[in-house]
Amino acid sequence: MTDKMTYARSGVDIGRENKVINALTGSMSTVRSRGIGRPLTDIGHYAGLVDMGEYALAMTTDGVGSKVLIANQMKRWDTVGIDCIAMNVNDLLAIGAEPIAFVDYLAVERLDEDMARQIGEGLAKGAKTANINIIGGETATLPDIVRGFDLAGTCTGIVKKDKIITGERIEEEDALVGVPGSGIHSNGLTLARRIIDTSSYTYHDFCPYDPRKTLGDDLLTPTRIYMEIMDVIRECDVHGLAHITGSGLLKLRRITRYGFNVSAPLEPQPIFRFLQEKGEVDAIEMYRTFNMGMGFLIVLPRSHANRAAEITGGSIVGGVVESGIKVKGLEIG
Repeated sequence: MTDKMTYARSGVDIGRENKVINALTGSMSTVRSRGIGRPLTDIGHYAGLVDMGEYALAMTTDGVGSKVLIANQMKRWDTVGIDCIAMNVNDLLAIGAEPIAFVDYLAVERLDEDMARQIGEGLAKGAKTANINIIGGETATLPDIVRGFDLAGTCTGIVKKDKIITGERIEEEDALVGVPGSGIHSNGLTLARRIIDTSSYTYHDFCPYDPRKTLGDDLLTPTRIYMEIMDVIRECDVHGLAHITGSGLLKLRRITRYGFNVSAPLEPQPIFRFLQEKGEVDAIEMYRTFNMGMGFLIVLPRSHANRAAEITGGSIVGGVVESGIKVKGLEIG
């Protein structure tokens, strides 16, 4: 292999994506001018927020992404519903909102009862973990548009306005508590699939690092739903929260102008080392694409860090610094 693999070369250019998002949202200036529901436009980096008096209503929307292609390859769809719930719920948690309700959207090339049943089972399991109601949804058969299926959803949550966590209280010397993920989650799969598709492996091959499961099964491990964050918020003085998804640790830029020194990162699950080796991916690119074993990050005073780590099963991984994002000396961003 002559060229090292990157997320951009595999088809997802984060810089380009940000420009497209700006183009899409640049004309969205309509604001509700009267009545309840005024948007809180200056906050809501992980979720949209509207004023509901003492409370804010928080909303997120997200999907499973190209992980659905692996589910199709494996003919196993029982985990992607959990992913769909998790990707939305975790973004609500990242601003301190308690998730309450969810609606899903399933677009299919053709109707398949077994696939639908398995997806529904996953959605129900994820909703139970997140303690939310699934109050509706939509299914569309779109053979001229969709190949296979696509799954997405929208979640709502509530938070008292004076309890919204935006990152504005982050200060130098705050501690970073990393919370372990469950694996690759639902991000970076375009690069992961490219690596496997150009290797000698298939999704049905057993993992060289764990002969008890296949690579496909490992990649389909559902995203962790971090409901423990609500307990951390209740017990600790949380200054900032980050859900580590696509673009990896670059996600930290959205919560503060300060930097992060991750001097003691969590140990990534074996799937990450496998992908890095087989794709000849630079360590910096890995941290700019994947969660690398840390699916959530809590920023808070050092006096509260041990308790946050105890609640979540995480550990203190570093601290807030003046600028930049580093992992054991590597300049990530």
